Amino acid sequence: MGIAGLIIGIFAIIGFFIGLIPFFGWFNWLNIPLAGLGLLFGILGAVFNQDSRGPAIAGIVLCAIAIFIGGFRLMLGGGIL
Repeated sequence: MGIAGLIIGIFAIIGFFIGLIPFFGWFNWLNIPLAGLGLLFGILGAVFNQDSRGPAIAGIVLCAIAIFIGGFRLMLGGGIL
């Protein structure tokens, strides 16, 4: 589960950078749920797999960055009122 969280976290960060491009801010509406799923997988991977927590923690960090900064970007652009 931790590896899945990391892979989704990488895709979420790539999507986050796409959402920063002008006129592509709407992409954050697709990216934030994807990052939420990756965050869930990362947390489950960190809790249930005690041996290799590194990828799970990296996935948690990447997904959290994509969620918070992507949500802030939506708030600045008027996507969230």
